[in-house]
Amino acid sequence: MKVLIIGAAGFVGTYLINHLKDDLHWTVAATKMPQEQINIPGIQVLDLNILEPDTILPLLNQVHPDAIIHLAAQSSVSVSWKNPALTIDVNIKGTVYVLEAVRALDYSPRVLLIGSGEEYGHILPEETPIREGNATRPGNIYAATKACQNMIGKIYSDAYHMDILSVRAFNHIGPNQAPLFVVADFCKQVAMIEAGQAEPVIHVGNLSAARDFTDVRDVVRAYALLLEKGTAGETYNVGSGHAITIDSILKKILEHARVPIQVQVEPSKLRPVDVPIIEADTSKLSGCTGWKPQISIDQTIEEVLNYWRAALSETK
Repeated sequence: MKVLIIGAAGFVGTYLINHLKDDLHWTVAATKMPQEQINIPGIQVLDLNILEPDTILPLLNQVHPDAIIHLAAQSSVSVSWKNPALTIDVNIKGTVYVLEAVRALDYSPRVLLIGSGEEYGHILPEETPIREGNATRPGNIYAATKACQNMIGKIYSDAYHMDILSVRAFNHIGPNQAPLFVVADFCKQVAMIEAGQAEPVIHVGNLSAARDFTDVRDVVRAYALLLEKGTAGETYNVGSGHAITIDSILKKILEHARVPIQVQVEPSKLRPVDVPIIEADTSKLSGCTGWKPQISIDQTIEEVLNYWRAALSETK
């Protein structure tokens, strides 16, 4: 199978390329923004800005993929509060430009749209764990754009008979994730304190929120399985199926710390609206593909912390 990953220069893209290429032995083409780097041998790398729609169709004709995974996104909730217009442009307009280019092809590659568990938003206690048919009530700009992407994908699939399916991926974590995201942020802070590069205080936001965390290596396995076995027009949750509070995550990280560390709530890290609990029901994904997560959160946390320790020791 030949797969085109659109927006592959980020955290998930790197793991996805390696899984498809090394584990599945598929042919991989990957796009990036001109200023980004993808330094993985054995794949085709192309520059693409999805906000330049006239450039997408020629690239698709050049690559001629069997399947497309649309990863390109502004994927930070905190950035979406600060820059809602950019988030809307990339996540909604960008997706429409990609789907219009696919629609113009003389064949129909499978398209996997990557959404988020954030789309469900304000979840009632009786709705947990959340199934795909649950109402979406987005609680932030990022979530609203991803909910819109999901609806647009479904409309294109139904109206134009395109082979499009969507995932709602819950929080995924792993080594090399940017410290915009909570586990990477905490682990980097701990590693900096251990290295004597910061005061022995970890700065945190809302610790009571509960989220469903999955190792990124398990997440990309799910994406590949859905390309093979998923049903067009459907949406699939990808998550661990178990919510854990940010406070519990922090405690697990601090258990691995090599020095005593105090915890301090930082007002700038508190979000205007935060959803109390997000937990996935992944029975639809498991039933369709047989997928189950294989990597425990404790293993992931230890690996992320060791990643930051190594990264900081290299910069000394």
